[in-house]
Amino acid sequence: MASARPQLPPTLALPAAARNLVLRCRAVSTMDAASASSPGAEKKTTTVFVAGSTGRTGKRVVEKLLAKGFGVVAGTTDIGRARGSLPQNPNLQLVRADVTEGADKLVEVVRGVDAVVCATGFRRSFDPFAPWKVDNFGTVNLVEACRKAGVTRFVLVSSILVNGAAMGQLLNPAYIVLNLLGLTLVAKLQAENHIRKSGINYTIVRPGGLTDQPSTGNIVMEPEDTFYSGSISRDQVAEVAVGALLSTESSYGVVEIVARADAPNRPVEDMFAAIKQK
Repeated sequence: MASARPQLPPTLALPAAARNLVLRCRAVSTMDAASASSPGAEKKTTTVFVAGSTGRTGKRVVEKLLAKGFGVVAGTTDIGRARGSLPQNPNLQLVRADVTEGADKLVEVVRGVDAVVCATGFRRSFDPFAPWKVDNFGTVNLVEACRKAGVTRFVLVSSILVNGAAMGQLLNPAYIVLNLLGLTLVAKLQAENHIRKSGINYTIVRPGGLTDQPSTGNIVMEPEDTFYSGSISRDQVAEVAVGALLSTESSYGVVEIVARADAPNRPVEDMFAAIKQK
């Protein structure tokens, strides 16, 4: 599904088919020009589908993508809520998308996009299977929809400690608490494993504990299974997720991120380039 196109000047009086072709060509040229206006433009995709676009992290991903000149297709289960919470922008298109409803229903909403960012997360409820429906099966559904639609770039926002058992963190309070909520971390890990085997060019971003406040520190990025504690602002998580789309070094990689007051302020692309994958 194509993204909402920028406003274009009226065309000359042409036959309908020719006029539509001119409009499509101008839209593509306008989007390319917007992308070229920022550093690293040669690495940018044109249109990105964001799952979980009205969530506290997903909303920030949408905002940062638009600021970088991307076209965005924002997937949401509530179009009305999305209209009220997301920016009004000619490069933003809202579509109804529920990752729990299966891959076949998601194929059409991701068809034609260049990349997908998955920033979904289950909402607390009385349903003990909610984490698996969203963080496992929902992510798997989205990956399979991408495979069917020919989308080959996927960025997943996951969590540190998903592999806590293998890291010797079974007694870590954070690992225990998060898994009390329907084995959330186990569900996320299974989804990660599916992505790794999918053949899609993936980047998995595992943030520490998420905060809504502006960060008081700079991003620290390490390979998978490094951090067992730490926090980071959602703004910084969104920055890294978008940065993954701009960095060739992020391909087929898993990174973990937290924020620390004593860390140097480094460009995201430089941090990806410094990571040695396990």
